[in-house]
Amino acid sequence: MKICVSSMSRPMFLREACDRVKKARVLEVIRIADQACRELGIEHPRIGVAGLNPHSGENGMFGREEIDEIRPAIEAAKAEGIYADGPVPPDTVFSKARGGWYDIVVAMYHDQGHIPLKVVGFVYNEAEGKWDTVAGVNITLGLPIVRVSVDHGTAFDQAGLGTANERSLVNAINYAARLALQKKKQEKK
Repeated sequence: MKICVSSMSRPMFLREACDRVKKARVLEVIRIADQACRELGIEHPRIGVAGLNPHSGENGMFGREEIDEIRPAIEAAKAEGIYADGPVPPDTVFSKARGGWYDIVVAMYHDQGHIPLKVVGFVYNEAEGKWDTVAGVNITLGLPIVRVSVDHGTAFDQAGLGTANERSLVNAINYAARLALQKKKQEKK
């Protein structure tokens, strides 16, 4: 089971990431997520857009970002024919995506999206004292080039020990190949 996430920010101070939640940026990332899904072969992408605040702000009780910035971006995306739903409370949007409601989730900041990805993709076997699975791919969307990497970092702590799991690397290579082929097809049109 996979979850695809497009984050509004790279790793940065949380305050700075929250300050970047503006209608224009949210709309831009929704468009990028829609295009990325299409490039991966999803004809009619369903995009779940996470709220920033707990319970998506509870109609302004926990913040106004959902009302003032996120919801207007979603409405603008819908006016362009993009299927975007939300703002969905961040504590449920990823379960909905995993259940098939969405093809991709737009997260409002880096860790909001990466924490659930790693909860699903990183599985530690306590009995054997090792990781059974360390799966996850980081695809940088919206660039003129294909850029992918493993989602867990360099794993220098495992270099030369014979304990590293190759699954994320294989997945990253497969996604890079898929995206490169699709990009080549688009350039021929």
